[in-house]
Formats: sequence, structure tokens, C-alpha cells
Amino acid sequence: MEASGTRRRAMVDGQILPNNVTDEGVTEAFLDVPREPFVPGALRAVAYVDEDLQVAPGRCLLAPVVLARLLQAAAIGPEDAVLDVGCASGYSSAVIARLASAVVALECDEALAAWANKALAELGVDNAAVVEGALEDGCADQAPYDVIVVNGACAGDPGPLAQQLADGGRMVLVERSGEVGRACLYRLQDGVVARTELFDAQVPVLPGLEAVAKFQF
Repeated sequence: MEASGTRRRAMVDGQILPNNVTDEGVTEAFLDVPREPFVPGALRAVAYVDEDLQVAPGRCLLAPVVLARLLQAAAIGPEDAVLDVGCASGYSSAVIARLASAVVALECDEALAAWANKALAELGVDNAAVVEGALEDGCADQAPYDVIVVNGACAGDPGPLAQQLADGGRMVLVERSGEVGRACLYRLQDGVVARTELFDAQVPVLPGLEAVAKFQF
């Protein structure tokens, strides 16, 4: 674990801090959570590389910088309830759990959900619960949420997910239009949703959040 801690420090110092991530809570969360339990064994040697890491066909852990910048923009507080959409093997949920009061980790892939459950339990993360379900539906049973983190790109309309925000709530995601990806922050205030563009990011579109094909004559 000493080697893992050294690699986490190198990730924070070499990748996250130089990319305008100044929130101490976010950086401490990345220092606290090892990535090795959340990646396939063959990739553990490169667990801290500055790029997306595939954990299943079409699914990945977001590059540390992208996830860190999204979490900083979400401004997660210690009393916040968070929905982590597309948690995959659970790494993002483990990091978010260091910042929030409670995390609902939503995953549509049965094998990934089981992996996330096991990894989170082994790390003693007791304020995150993995829920299996369609990502585009969110998790209305536990709504509203103070924060929604979409752990991948959305090429369709994110509005249905935003409807599960509490007043004053924030949602962060990467919007994908063709090959162009743009991280965005949505904020719900007094029934009005405001959208702010944050930074460029190229990440895979999550299942269920693809663009809806339009009928053409």
C-alpha cells in the first residue's frame, strides 16, 4: 500500500493540481482512494495513468483530471446526497463518498455493479450504496439529490436526470455532440435550470445516454 500511496501522490501532484484543481477536499479524496481495486488486474501497473482506463467493453474509469475537475465544479459538501450515474467498478463513488454524506452509485451492468459493491465494501466505504438500473432513468426512489455526477458522456437530453435534483442542486457531465465533448455544470434554482460550460473533455458516451435518432422522411 505504500507504493500505491506514492503513486496517488504523484497523480495528484503531476496531473490534478497542475490542471486548476485547487479544492483541498477533492485532492485529499483522490489521495485517500486507491485506484488498483477498481481496474482489471492486467492494468493495475498503469492504474494512475492520465487517461481513461477501460474496465469493461465500452466502459472506463474517467481520467483522473477529468473526474477531479467535474467534482470540483460540483462543489460537493459534507451534508450532500449524491447520485453517481454510471459508477462502473465504483472508483468515482469511492472518491465522492469522501466528500458527501451519502452516495447512490447507479450502474446498468450487472458485473460492474457486483465489482463496485465488492470493491467499496473491501475499502470500508459505508456511505455508498450500489443500485443496478438504467442510467438514463436515474434513481427516482432516492431523489432529490444535492448533486448528480454523470460519470461519462451524454449525447442525448440530460433533462430527465436534472429533474431529480433538489432545489439548489448541481449536475456535472460531459455533453457529447459528434466528436466534440464539453464538460458542463447544470444548476437548479427556483425551478429554473442554468447551464454553464466548463472545459473540453473526450470521454465515452454512457449506455442509455446516446443521442436519440431523429426520424427523417
